[in-house]
Amino acid sequence: MNTRIDTPAELSALPLGEPVNLSRRRFLLASAGAAAGALVLGFGLPLGSARVQAATTAAQERGTQVPAFLEIRPDSTVRLLCPFMEGGQGTYTAMAQIVGEELDADPATFLVDSAPPGEAYVVMENGMRITGGSMSVRMSYPTMRRLGALARAMLLQAGAEQLGVPVEELSTEPGKVIHAASGRSVPYGELAERALDLPVPDPASVKLRDPSQFRWIGKPVRRVDAYDKSTGKAVYTIDIKLDGMLHAAVQHAPRLGMTVGSLRNEAQVKAMKGVHSVHQLPGAVAVVAERWWHAKRAVEALQVDWQEPGSDSPVRPMPADFSSDAYRDRLATEQGPARDEENQGDVAGVLAKAKTKIEATYHNQYLNHAQLEPPSALARFNPDGSLEVWLPNQAPDMFRDDIAKRTGLDPARITLHSPLLGGFFGRHFLYDSANPYPQAIALAKAVGRPVKLIWSREEEFLRDVLRPLAVVKFRGALDDDGLPVAIEAVSATEGPTEALAGKQGDKIDPTALEGLSGKSYAIANKRIAQIYVKGPVMLGYWRSVGNSLNDFFYEAFLDELADKGGKDPYELRLHLLRDNPRLTTLLQAVGELSGGWKRGPFTAEDGSKRARGVAMASPFGSEAAVIAEVSIENGQVKVHDIWQAIDPGSIVNPAIIEAQVNGAVALGLSQTLLEEAVYIDGKPRARNYDLYPILPPSRMARVHVRIVESGAKMGGIGEPPLPAVAPAVANAVARLTGQRIRSIPLSRYTFT
Repeated sequence: MNTRIDTPAELSALPLGEPVNLSRRRFLLASAGAAAGALVLGFGLPLGSARVQAATTAAQERGTQVPAFLEIRPDSTVRLLCPFMEGGQGTYTAMAQIVGEELDADPATFLVDSAPPGEAYVVMENGMRITGGSMSVRMSYPTMRRLGALARAMLLQAGAEQLGVPVEELSTEPGKVIHAASGRSVPYGELAERALDLPVPDPASVKLRDPSQFRWIGKPVRRVDAYDKSTGKAVYTIDIKLDGMLHAAVQHAPRLGMTVGSLRNEAQVKAMKGVHSVHQLPGAVAVVAERWWHAKRAVEALQVDWQEPGSDSPVRPMPADFSSDAYRDRLATEQGPARDEENQGDVAGVLAKAKTKIEATYHNQYLNHAQLEPPSALARFNPDGSLEVWLPNQAPDMFRDDIAKRTGLDPARITLHSPLLGGFFGRHFLYDSANPYPQAIALAKAVGRPVKLIWSREEEFLRDVLRPLAVVKFRGALDDDGLPVAIEAVSATEGPTEALAGKQGDKIDPTALEGLSGKSYAIANKRIAQIYVKGPVMLGYWRSVGNSLNDFFYEAFLDELADKGGKDPYELRLHLLRDNPRLTTLLQAVGELSGGWKRGPFTAEDGSKRARGVAMASPFGSEAAVIAEVSIENGQVKVHDIWQAIDPGSIVNPAIIEAQVNGAVALGLSQTLLEEAVYIDGKPRARNYDLYPILPPSRMARVHVRIVESGAKMGGIGEPPLPAVAPAVANAVARLTGQRIRSIPLSRYTFT
């Protein structure tokens, strides 16, 4: 039997192996809810069925299939379902530029939304689908360009048929097909219905545009999401409303791993205004109410007898006596064993024989994510038993699969919506104890109505996963000319990836040592190693991950080596990079940007005594060089200027790059000067911004950016501008005060 299929529901219900006569037009329009006459390119559709997606993409290899849902509407506007999430970093705009360049459609005509879970949307060269690691643009660039080129080829073919001319005689201008010989043109929207019935061309047959002909790639195109965000029309999970929806708030146990014993005043809380019901959850209690404020007041009024964690606790329990300062001191005493990430030359031999040696111990602090958008999730069980979840996230497929595992539902019966995120910073990954969606799902099931759960700021600070803490012991050796000939760094730490796994892997967690390892300085003998120490704190990814701390350690110690050898740190770096043209050019560029390197101390025009520091970092495929200028005011550091030269190889949107550099510098300064998550008696000292200060506008530096396009393979941009900020500032402070900076934040120091 050959069954005719017109809709996704019919295909989903078809027995496996059944031959299919697929009505492509009706199937695509029904799948997308698209307007009649819309060109819908590709089978990467939000069908809600893994079988449908598998059936429609299995014949195509990864990287050559059309990976996203692209709809050209009758008015020639373009709707793109983006494989990546938008959280302020500009991915929607970059994707519109990349696809629009090859489609020949102005990015301003694009309407961009996040694509649903599905194999069709795995477009990165590494086979992953996450929005993180500064990977979205650089790892999908060729594939997304090809998507636009395929769509353009289909429109040209449709234009040839409508105009009755060979396709070779046609060209395009933004939004229309052109027949120059006759002076005729057809808007894309008029060709959509005809193009819909055409097969997608062989990806190998389309030719991508020469970069010299780019209209939009490489240009400061206006953000496609700017208008909605500036007018309050942008919708985040916290904004969504559904018919019949209830609101929920939670009170978590004061320490992770503790469980609910009893509720002493449940009856009184149930009688409070607006309260619908009271619920016990793993490690938390919740109140569901008609309004969130009612739920929050009620849950805070609950008097809970909390029980200590049992030996069979499913989460990493927090000890009652845990102190972050004491834990740091413990890491400083760890002796091993250590595993080497890098070991070149004869480090031990050179250190043993060297006349000039230097040793130093560095450490950093735990950090919260502290993003302005509080965690939230909205869950609704539909009458047919299917589940819909609205959730800010950085990995929709991972979250959909986790929801399926938790609920026992077939993934095909789960619809995950991914609204805009109010900031990334690594907060919206799959952290078992730090996400609200399991609670929202449980509450929606219990009450039989949609439930939107919002964590208060206090609950977020209580359950947020933290940026790791590390203690690094350095040893270095200098030759008779004062040049480094050996460097050793041994870090006592736990990386976020191994922390999430709950154990050390067969290989070293690269997120534990990145920024210590992978340095390009020509030091012949080097050893980078980790002493793995499993701690009680739940760890996660933080913007630029291991580089955010390890580049501080390495670059600050490199300045110590320079001082010990009587070398200028800028000139020393140039010497150590003399055989690396790309990094030499970058370092010279930041020097020029700053008006010429001068270390100081010197007296500025306002009479303040200032100094400068320099540092470099190589995270996520890009290269960065930073110079910072500082002074001391009232015993604390004031950063006046940050100059940053950044080389991401090639670029898509320079305006977005400049914005990302400014944002990364702000966060880099915040962690350098102020931010710190302190634990006392197993509890965070800060439950809100009053005890977790972030960088205020008055302490923000002027930021100067130079983009260097070396032509190397495209790198990331969201995270690379951050890591070199801390060491550049620390090196400037050390020069100004004579006090070596071996830890952050600098708020723990008092300078004179």
